[in-house]
Amino acid sequence: MATVRRATHAGSWYTNNASRLEEELDGWLRAAGLTKSADVRGVIAPHAGYSYSGRSAAFAFGNIDPANISRVFLLGPSHHYYTPKCALTRATTYSTPIGDLPVDQEVIEELKATAKFEMMDMRVDEAEHSMEMHLPYLAKVFKGYDVKVVPILVGALSSETEAMYGRLLAKYINDPRNFFSVSSDFCHWGSRFSYTYYDKKHGQIHKSIEALDRMGMEIIETGDPDSFKQYLQEYENTICGRHPISVFLHMLKNSSTKIKIGFLHYEQSSQCKTFRDSSVSYASAAAKLDN
Repeated sequence: MATVRRATHAGSWYTNNASRLEEELDGWLRAAGLTKSADVRGVIAPHAGYSYSGRSAAFAFGNIDPANISRVFLLGPSHHYYTPKCALTRATTYSTPIGDLPVDQEVIEELKATAKFEMMDMRVDEAEHSMEMHLPYLAKVFKGYDVKVVPILVGALSSETEAMYGRLLAKYINDPRNFFSVSSDFCHWGSRFSYTYYDKKHGQIHKSIEALDRMGMEIIETGDPDSFKQYLQEYENTICGRHPISVFLHMLKNSSTKIKIGFLHYEQSSQCKTFRDSSVSYASAAAKLDN
């Protein structure tokens, strides 16, 4: 039986007008000016409203060569629902204003059979925006291609659990038809986020935020999940997709296919100058075969 996850954030977080959405995505992809590469096997991209992070996300999705990919694994953090595990969708289709993406039921069943995942309630699925914000870009990039999605909601995992899921999912990296879309914003700074770390040596607050984010980005680029964990413990940077990123790093570490992450773009929603200000950072990366 078909179960459709509706595009619940269309009309608020991004336009629900199909032609306008196509136009916006086209414009951002063109502006990013990237060459598509078959070596790109995954991305890390933001998930804020498109007026904030749509432009930044193009620096991730613009790298994708859709020709040989038949399956996209989505790894997104859970913002509203607490679980110490990863959860799988019950939907058979993920809807977007510019085309629907079928869920790969075969892989969902395979993952379910491991008994390590819980099943997401449809209410939880539709309330969560972290994976939905990647869908229009995926629908755009894979238009005319036969592609399925495997959405995985990543809960508040312990380090051990992150490593366990990394080992379990690593085998999927070895299949070159699989692609990985990891959802995360970077620093959420300001009193409204209860995070006001400031290192004066960098000058203005926004420069300190950038230095902190770039330190994290460089550590992610090393591919070492333990160093990333250490960085998060030391600075408590409010990277909301830290668990999906950590799982992805563990997957890469446990895979026989050598893949290297490289960040291509960084920006902030605004430049904080005083402690009354707030901002969210957006960073886009491509995970590429390391030949």
